[in-house]
Amino acid sequence: MRPPATPSSRDSSAASAADAEGAERGWVERAAAGDRGAFQRLYARYHSSVRAVALANAGWPSADDIAQDVFLRAWERLPQLRDPGRFGPWLLQIARNRCVDHHRRPRVVDAPIERGAEAPPVAEAMEVLRAIQALAPAYRETLAMRLVEGMSGPEIAARTGLTPRSVRVNLHRGMKKLRALLGEETP
Repeated sequence: MRPPATPSSRDSSAASAADAEGAERGWVERAAAGDRGAFQRLYARYHSSVRAVALANAGWPSADDIAQDVFLRAWERLPQLRDPGRFGPWLLQIARNRCVDHHRRPRVVDAPIERGAEAPPVAEAMEVLRAIQALAPAYRETLAMRLVEGMSGPEIAARTGLTPRSVRVNLHRGMKKLRALLGEETP
């Protein structure tokens, strides 16, 4: 069990979160002005979040391509972002929209996997991913960020714009529904 937070530890956590938000806002503003280095920092910070949204909404084979496309679109449209403090939620909405576009396009058969390439995921992982994709969007995205990308609740909240409480609720309810879909417990 975790000891209760003292007022000073809460204050320092809030101060460090504010510092991180200020740094991110600066990266967004510099990237909007054309600074590629600043955009690379944003890419490094948000790639796993965008990939998790793509996994949750479009599936394994297309996730990496969609993530790349999302960042390309974000780079092109960054000057149109009105509030640099909302970069994360804005970017994830681009990812969601791109996933919708992906489902509208005709299917193309993937090329066979080359020798020496990474093996496809095991059957259990694909079963879990299909079960995650069957959940409501709020649950599937937070679960993919947590289970696939290994993000903590506060990281998910910071990147999605949700409150930490909403993330906890989505993770709890989503895990319960996921277990029920996988036959691990009754609903």
